[in-house]
Amino acid sequence: MRRLTIPEGLTAAEVMARLELAEGLTGAAGNPAEGSLLPETYHFSYGDSREELVKRMQASMETTVARLWDMRSPDLPVKTPEEAVILASIVERETGIPQERGLVAGVFVNRLKRGMRLQSDPTVAYGIAPGGLEQPLTRADLKQPTPFNTYVIRGLPPTPIANPGIDAIRAVMNPVQTDYLYFVADGSGGHAFARTLNEHNRNVRKWRKIRDSN
Repeated sequence: MRRLTIPEGLTAAEVMARLELAEGLTGAAGNPAEGSLLPETYHFSYGDSREELVKRMQASMETTVARLWDMRSPDLPVKTPEEAVILASIVERETGIPQERGLVAGVFVNRLKRGMRLQSDPTVAYGIAPGGLEQPLTRADLKQPTPFNTYVIRGLPPTPIANPGIDAIRAVMNPVQTDYLYFVADGSGGHAFARTLNEHNRNVRKWRKIRDSN
């Protein structure tokens, strides 16, 4: 018996690359849809096929999403489980801090309810280079029209941008109830949240000072 751990937030292509390198598996891994694989630790036996393991990952995602969808908040702006996974993938890529996931989800839910653009940097990066952007985003990148650029489009992108984990999916299904509409890095690995644009702009200025001093 062997095991393979898939971290949260990997793209489908990154998961397939790990499957290809996993010793003991046979056959091709295939080309599963983005966001269809549940990140967790999977056990397999020597000689098992990559295709079967992918099917297990997909079945785990379907079961998890269905279970959490049945327990979702009643007033979510996402109308289908598929939309919930798209938003969860964005939350997953925005923060790696467990206690922030519900807050980040709450910000995006509040923005969707108000018809505001999500303005999520990870969606922009995915639209430019789904396999991973090598350099930081520029102002020009934020204006570049792609189906995934949430600075340009309203609502959700057409597909997930990664494979979200259970906690990110749960955060979207039951986000923290706040008035926050904005967040920005705070220099400590986390984020500063704000209710108004003026408050957000102050947080942005603080972040830029910290960034420029390093």
